[in-house]
Amino acid sequence: MFMIEILKSVLFGIVEGITEWLPISSTGHMILLNEFVTLDVSPEFWEMFLVVIQLGAIMAVVVLFWNKIFPFDLGRKRKKSIIKTDIFVMWFKILIACIPAMIYGIFLDDIIEPYLYNATTVAIMLILFGAAFIIIENWNKGKTPKVNSLAALTCKDALIIGLFQLIAAIFPGTSRSGATIVGALLIGVSRVIAAEFTFFLAIPVMFGASLLKLVKFGFHFTMTEASLLIVGMVVAFAVSMGVISFLMGYIKKHDFKVFGWYRIVLGIVVLVYFYLIAA
Repeated sequence: MFMIEILKSVLFGIVEGITEWLPISSTGHMILLNEFVTLDVSPEFWEMFLVVIQLGAIMAVVVLFWNKIFPFDLGRKRKKSIIKTDIFVMWFKILIACIPAMIYGIFLDDIIEPYLYNATTVAIMLILFGAAFIIIENWNKGKTPKVNSLAALTCKDALIIGLFQLIAAIFPGTSRSGATIVGALLIGVSRVIAAEFTFFLAIPVMFGASLLKLVKFGFHFTMTEASLLIVGMVVAFAVSMGVISFLMGYIKKHDFKVFGWYRIVLGIVVLVYFYLIAA
């Protein structure tokens, strides 16, 4: 029985690792997967697991982009560390982008979540933001991006992207990465920079969200619960390493429309299943 639950956790880790970075909604896919493959855990643990497993995926960003996010140059040949001012400035902009999500997470998360975390909301948001990707990419076709580097992002740009991230925090199925990328593309950010800023923005957001969920759940894990969480995080980390590398190579030559069509098709399938087949 224990090994069956571990295998389920592996499956959730694979889905999390793939969908966290592709703009197709990791939480949405996890909620949908839970309709068919359910962990034998308490509702409180599942709610926490759904968020904290994302830490494994986040660590992949830390490893892959360490030189772009660590603000100190610790070269062996130098006697003193050198501060990378541009990275400190980037982190300041990231903190600005985090403000909307922080306010929501502290004051509104427990109030809104019970009403919106369901298959219907997921399906609707999959379709709406899928259409948004297609429309925005068509609108941007032939245009030169205004922002082609992280340094060129303004504090105003960061706040706008943070507001789009808030949509994802409220409505499962939106996709945190999808919402922030849509917001970035709308204000003229290039695809590569939009993706990178989204990756970096995920670090404080998901660490904060995970800490909040852990505090609410408490740190009293059974051996089974601890094993399920650790396995899920490790698998999510390993899968994310490959998915992030794939996505960064893909968007240098392609747009995001394929993900938009995927979201629309999946959203329709979900609605058909829950309202015609499973009803």
